[in-house]
Amino acid sequence: MEMNQMFSLEGKVALVTGAAYGIGFAIAESYAKAGAKIAFNCRSQEHMDKALKDYAEKGIDAKGYICDVTKEEQVQAMVQDIEKELGSVDILVNNAGIIKRIPMTEMKTEEFRQVIDIDLTAPFIVSKAVIPGMIRKGHGKIINVCSMMSELGRETVSAYAAAKGGLKMLTKNIASEYGEYNIQCNGIGPGYIATPQTAPLREKQPDGSRHPFDQFIVSKTPQARWGTPEDLMGPAIFLASSASDFVNGHILYVDGGILAYIGKQP
Repeated sequence: MEMNQMFSLEGKVALVTGAAYGIGFAIAESYAKAGAKIAFNCRSQEHMDKALKDYAEKGIDAKGYICDVTKEEQVQAMVQDIEKELGSVDILVNNAGIIKRIPMTEMKTEEFRQVIDIDLTAPFIVSKAVIPGMIRKGHGKIINVCSMMSELGRETVSAYAAAKGGLKMLTKNIASEYGEYNIQCNGIGPGYIATPQTAPLREKQPDGSRHPFDQFIVSKTPQARWGTPEDLMGPAIFLASSASDFVNGHILYVDGGILAYIGKQP
């Protein structure tokens, strides 16, 4: 196989959940540039209209669907619509997620459950919806957006870390259960990425200095910077393409080396 064909997504149908902005948008953009047809979901028409405008400005004819990925009946309906309009899903990226930065003893149980529902249960629901079509086609790629919190703990993110740790193991189990059908399920574990979700952690202080957490992350990252959504494009294409056909159950951490680094001596 030619090298450019190995990484081509020409004609593939890619569903990227929560791809209205940030990491999901960047992954969808990279897939479109590699030749894939893009489908994504939003929970509100307002976000949908903004996202469709942003895709159009990039020259991408993405198909948007109003869908709450925690609702199984809505997901099943969305997947059926995608199959009718674009074809059955070849590539699924479970990207939709939230984080609540609340100390564990102050977090309400319903807040914990909301994070688990969106970050862990939804990937189960959406994967369950697309796997039968992948089995029929004889191939498929499922990519779960995990996190360094799949491996590490930190103050105030108990629900998020629990969900992402669970998502890591769901990734391994899907690979184990459906690998014989030529379905590869892998994860991307972003480090600290500069997105609207992390913007509060990078705000300048009143005196013009950097946010203490911003300073902390840069000091702990060998590349001495936050990642960008664009840093995830290449790894996402690799895991969606035939270049990764014998990679299964793996979490690819895209973190600038932070997990490998003990930090500088004080």
